[in-house]
Amino acid sequence: MNLHPVDPLLLPPPPQEPGMADDSRKMVDGLQEWIGSAYLFVESSMEKVILPNLYQDPQQKPAIFRVLKLALAGCTGSQDGVQILKIHCSNPQLIVHMKFCGLEPCTRFLRSYREGALRAALQESLVALLGHAQHLVPLHLELRVGSERLDLMLQEEERCLRCIQQAKPDRLRDEEIGKLEDAFRSLTCDPGGGGAPKASAPKAPAYSPPPPAPAQTFVFQGQQIANRPLSLEDRQKFARSVGRKWRTVGRALNCRALREQDLDCLAYEYDRDGLYEQAFQMLHRFVLAEGRRATLQRLVEALDKSSLTSLAEDLLGLPGQREYQEQEEKQD
Repeated sequence: MNLHPVDPLLLPPPPQEPGMADDSRKMVDGLQEWIGSAYLFVESSMEKVILPNLYQDPQQKPAIFRVLKLALAGCTGSQDGVQILKIHCSNPQLIVHMKFCGLEPCTRFLRSYREGALRAALQESLVALLGHAQHLVPLHLELRVGSERLDLMLQEEERCLRCIQQAKPDRLRDEEIGKLEDAFRSLTCDPGGGGAPKASAPKAPAYSPPPPAPAQTFVFQGQQIANRPLSLEDRQKFARSVGRKWRTVGRALNCRALREQDLDCLAYEYDRDGLYEQAFQMLHRFVLAEGRRATLQRLVEALDKSSLTSLAEDLLGLPGQREYQEQEEKQD
């Protein structure tokens, strides 16, 4: 997708209240010191839900914009932490050009994106908008800065932040987006006490410090095992062997990005690709969401809880009492 830059960014200074000029100027300068941009690609995996078509419908456009705006505000903790500059329609994707104003809102966004909170918020809002009460709208998201796909480096938070900060916005906010923004604010703010009711502010995700490093070793079947992050080979071996029980293992991993509705989405999205791809993508999502906490120990413990001890032994290269395939045949 070739995105054509337009006029350079010109930010007018915000109005200042009397007696607060110095403090206000410091706050504004603090925000302007950290500015970056990124592109969010949003695609529905449901054949009947084509997001670009919905956005191009004049009656649906404000509602789709509101879904995006509230989800982003909920992930950053503020409606001003991230701005939408432009929404491009490229079937089957919506491409949202975002401008981040401040390090903390951008950090919150990255963590919410990594943990699946942004995807969940968008899916839930689309269910309400489209009236699919019984069916979740499965979404595929990608986060890009230029040619860099940040999904592949989400566990490297500082690297992602540098990429976003280096990509200074090269355009002003689109005129159409300005009109949608004004309409959105008229619904969420009511200074005169009349008109539309005030919408409840989205709840921001917790801003927690980085998790502690995982243990260096763990005990499995009386043996000391060196703990480490999951490798590509681990994921491939798991996907080849786990079969239909990948969902059971997903639940046992106890990951916020692998809730029941997320497992449903994975099953639907990769249904045509088969069990291998479903299992691989489940573990891939686990790695993206948990970062350095996505360890061999957690996967082995999840396999053990799922009565897949033979697969855990195979993953660790330990001699087992029987082959995993024989265990599967007996269970079937």
